Amino acid sequence: LALVSRATFLQTYADTVPAADILAHCDRENSPERYAAWLRSPDYRFWAARASGTGAAVGFAMMCPPDLPVPTGPEDVELKRLYLLHRFHGGGAGWRLIQAVIDAARAAGKSRLLVGVYASNPDAIAFYARQGFTPAGVRQFRVGDYDYDDLVFALELDQA
Repeated sequence: LALVSRATFLQTYADTVPAADILAHCDRENSPERYAAWLRSPDYRFWAARASGTGAAVGFAMMCPPDLPVPTGPEDVELKRLYLLHRFHGGGAGWRLIQAVIDAARAAGKSRLLVGVYASNPDAIAFYARQGFTPAGVRQFRVGDYDYDDLVFALELDQA
């Protein structure tokens, strides 16, 4: 999970975030220790996408309690990560991952799925819009010395 998240983060933001900042961010936010802690927590759930020929992990989704700057309640859940290596985009793996998360959120009695998406990532924004997500807010996140904007989107699960 840590390796896929680092690779995906680098693929997506290497032309946006200064090199030293992106490497430090990956060391801190996408470390094996962080993922090990999340895997031990009953509040976090994961789904993996695997390459058909080798079974190697090429992406994953992670669902957890919301940690976003929008009003939330016990009926809400966050899609904290949906990472897929770029060469596997367009083959349906992202759709299968998001469907697994939506199904699990519904089964857990949740009524809203939230996700934060980098505001300058039009492909991700379009992906979530195709799934029925709508704008719910904005948050800032810091990588190194720079602040970046995320758009927060919500999917009402009783209508999805």
